[in-house]
Amino acid sequence: MARLDDVAADHLAVLHRTLREDPAAFGLYEAACAAGERLTAAATDAGALSRDSDDFAARFTAAVGGEGGTMAEAAVRRAAAATAGRLLRGLEPRPEASGTPGRGGLAGDLFCLLYQWFFADVVAEFLRTVIAEKVKLVVPLLPAVDPEDHIADWVAERVLQLLPNPCEEVAKLKDEAEPAQEAMSAVEDPLGALRLVAGELVPRAAGRALGLLIDAAGQEDSESENTHGEEPAA
Repeated sequence: MARLDDVAADHLAVLHRTLREDPAAFGLYEAACAAGERLTAAATDAGALSRDSDDFAARFTAAVGGEGGTMAEAAVRRAAAATAGRLLRGLEPRPEASGTPGRGGLAGDLFCLLYQWFFADVVAEFLRTVIAEKVKLVVPLLPAVDPEDHIADWVAERVLQLLPNPCEEVAKLKDEAEPAQEAMSAVEDPLGALRLVAGELVPRAAGRALGLLIDAAGQEDSESENTHGEEPAA
């Protein structure tokens, strides 16, 4: 299994290198950003859906997956279905990637789980296609072996750790806001701030997931507009 982890890491590194050399490659960044915006727009519906709803996966995939026949667009649709499936199976992200408990209520926490898992699954599903269809990236083809989808699962878990958490960002804003202003905003629209922050984070989430930029410490933690001390990858 350790060998498969190494292969998975190689696949992810090669994809990131490919996109750094050509950010428009495969149309993946554009497709991920467009889907992220659809996900943000569907925040209210996603938060209101029951975990055991029979049509949750179909509704979520239809709302977020979009259309189009490119490899990237197909990966986005599969990612939407995979993310819905994770929720329905009761899978939870690792502790360091989870939302802040009690901040924003169940709907907010649920949306943040979906948000992070979705971007992670976009990368995993795209690489699943790369492996299955033997798509050449920027280096000679890596071993096309992925028993029991181990590589895709490893990639999703790894990418998840790179992603911003809208719930944590909202919590920071609330801590900085005046109490009266925070209370008024919560009464008027509990998910309003979350939708706004999540929408603004879409380019950053897609950039981190796809390895397009790095921070000053050399880690994949980036945003295309180079904010919060982050620097473009060379």
